[in-house]
Amino acid sequence: MSDPVLLVEKSDAIATVTLNRPTAMNALNQDLRNAIADTFQELEADPDIRVAILTGAGKAFCAGLDLKELGQQGLSGSNNAVTHQDPVTSIGQFTGPVICAINGVAITGGFELALAGDVLIASTNARFADTHARVGILPGWGLSQKLSRTLGIYRAKELSLTGNFLSAEQAAEWGMVNRVVAPEELLSTARALATDMLSVVPECLPAYKALIDEGYAQSFGDGIATERRVSGAANSKVSADALESRREGIRQRGQKQTN
Repeated sequence: MSDPVLLVEKSDAIATVTLNRPTAMNALNQDLRNAIADTFQELEADPDIRVAILTGAGKAFCAGLDLKELGQQGLSGSNNAVTHQDPVTSIGQFTGPVICAINGVAITGGFELALAGDVLIASTNARFADTHARVGILPGWGLSQKLSRTLGIYRAKELSLTGNFLSAEQAAEWGMVNRVVAPEELLSTARALATDMLSVVPECLPAYKALIDEGYAQSFGDGIATERRVSGAANSKVSADALESRREGIRQRGQKQTN
């Protein structure tokens, strides 16, 4: 019996989702794409899970689409690998934060998968590359738009038009990943960050993420209008007593973090 292509571990409101095709560098074949879609639908429906961590088994985070399978199936038709069970859209079905713990190479579709996260923590072994142009295809999971908005258009063009690799350290310097840690600290760092997220007011976690994402897809002026509309409706429901009860906890936490 073959191993499952995706592993899920649940603990303390956190789901750790591991791509589990290590001998294939966690390449996204149809089985794995289907598993990602099913898993994130299940996590969204699970009221006990509020944060997800996405990582890869073995030495790679994800090498992108399975080129062996792609060579057999091609890209035409309604069942093609780019439009069918798009894993970035599947991950987006989860309304809580997704922390990508990038343990190794994230290449092309795997790069797009990494950028599906809300926070990116990279191992020193992580490297990123957009090889779409070297394969002879164009991205369909958001890379052409997200990368330029994240790095700036000139750096994005350098990466995408050469297919060159970007180190974890350079990715951090360019502002694409939140931090770089030793391999043995990767999951513990991601879990500590997830725990911090779980300590905020519960209903604020998905609501604030949604507000940021909605505004990010708009012009600045439209984003400000969205913030005023959404926050006005939400904040009017918060009582003075609730604010007062949370004030002391914020003060104590601030003291601990500055001492």
